[in-house]
Amino acid sequence: MGRRSPTRKSTLHRLTVPDGGDLELRNFVRDKYLDSDHYRTRDFTRQDFEGLLITGGVPRDRVDWCDAVASITGLDVDEANRAAAGLILMRSARGTYALSYGVGQHMLDPYYRDDEFGLEFATRCLDEDGVIKVRNQIMDGRGRVDEYSVSRGERIDDFGLDRFGAVVRRICGTVSGLPLTSTESGRSRRTRVECSQATIKLPLATNLEQFLSDLQTIEEVCQRPDPLPQLRFVSRVHSLNRGSRKAVEAQDTLETLLADPECPRMTVGVPDACQEGYSTSQAFRLRRGAHTIETDDIALHDLLGLVRDKPHGERLKSLGDVRVTMFSDADCLTPAGAATNGKEWLIADIPTGSDRLFYGNGKWFEVGAGFLQNLDEEVTRLLVEPKTVTLPSWPAGPLDSKGRDTHDEDWYNKHAAQQSGYLLFDKQNIHTGKFRGGGLEICDLLGPDNQLICVKKATTSTAPLNHLFAQGVVAVETLRSDKHVRAKFLNQVAARTPGHRLLHDFGSLRVVFAILLKDGMDISVGSLFAFAQVSLLQAVQRLNAMNAAVEIIAIRR
Repeated sequence: MGRRSPTRKSTLHRLTVPDGGDLELRNFVRDKYLDSDHYRTRDFTRQDFEGLLITGGVPRDRVDWCDAVASITGLDVDEANRAAAGLILMRSARGTYALSYGVGQHMLDPYYRDDEFGLEFATRCLDEDGVIKVRNQIMDGRGRVDEYSVSRGERIDDFGLDRFGAVVRRICGTVSGLPLTSTESGRSRRTRVECSQATIKLPLATNLEQFLSDLQTIEEVCQRPDPLPQLRFVSRVHSLNRGSRKAVEAQDTLETLLADPECPRMTVGVPDACQEGYSTSQAFRLRRGAHTIETDDIALHDLLGLVRDKPHGERLKSLGDVRVTMFSDADCLTPAGAATNGKEWLIADIPTGSDRLFYGNGKWFEVGAGFLQNLDEEVTRLLVEPKTVTLPSWPAGPLDSKGRDTHDEDWYNKHAAQQSGYLLFDKQNIHTGKFRGGGLEICDLLGPDNQLICVKKATTSTAPLNHLFAQGVVAVETLRSDKHVRAKFLNQVAARTPGHRLLHDFGSLRVVFAILLKDGMDISVGSLFAFAQVSLLQAVQRLNAMNAAVEIIAIRR
């Protein structure tokens, strides 16, 4: 019989009280577990160490997969199940902690959970060449989650993460050089840890005295003033559990803002499911119950107008009941995609005390000061680059019978193409077997020095900009990788200007994002929402990697 291990893989949580006050340990547990006959709550004291233990589980006479197994095999299956849960709550001189076993984490009230704990630890002690797995969410309004893993540890740089848009949610790797029971008692001086935003999973001592020593080591790591240089970017942005204290407080602020459609801290953003159909949509229908709005462009005042009548505390929930449908025709007869809910279209910037939170794609993100400063510096650097194109102003035009400005993007592109050396490619889509429906539009205008100019009117919100930046990336990717698309595009160029420079010089390209903001205002870090800035920098990184420069130009009124 082998020697009993002095450690067991455990999940550690850190708990916080909003005002820094002192709560009874029972207050950190959800009431339904304290009141349930299936769970037992006991106080304990050991070596002057006081804590609370909760154990139990809901017994099931027959697990839910029995019917499926019986149906497939033709055999009788009748297995019982008991989802056991264990939770230990304790206090040290530096904080309040919880150890969870089985499904014990569900007993904790998320309001008190510290969503910085796990990554705070990981970014201060993971071995430089010991990163094994990274899971991140892309902070661009789409909500996409990526996961990268390797069999042996590597440097974080080898994973190719997007340093601007990656919201790291979980990171797994090795730590060494720490006085933990698992490293001192094992053959290896390294131990493997898995850290999410709110938890640390690692082998912890099963002996109380050694466990307290392990806890002290973890606390000392978290007290280190700065993350490791290679992991500093991880702490800049992280998503929040919607039940966490910060998210609850930010949502209370957002509820107030939802009553003001003119609030500058909110805008509309295009959900990922709508990105493809958004650019060709001619109309939108917003509906909640018997209330319906049909419009040619979705605006914040339309979206919030359907929930303004709701009392404080019910507006965001009601926004989730709003169905938004895009249509490819102005008469709202042909849907351009599946219906989405109103919350998916909302983007908000919420300051709460010293914190900065963003709401996007139905999720909360906390953004550190370092991230915002870095984001501002990168965007500012891009905006001050010399301009290589000259575009005319975009005056407002007369309104049509439906009250719409007749000087739309179609009008402006034709107007700008009248300049010498500029060619119109708006709606000159390239059709191949790869692209269905409307085909691929390479650019709106081709400039005199091979500039692929993409034009976007964003006078009511910055929502169209995500699509604009994606359009530039897809155009260059396709031109570089698809010889059939490239040949068709060059044939279009040759048909207009037989001796055009692009026909003989396709090595370097320049993508120009030409943007009209409200009242023709200047483009700055202050006029672009953080989500739009992230999307822009992601596009710049991808385009630069394909030997394409990027230029941003503001169109004036």
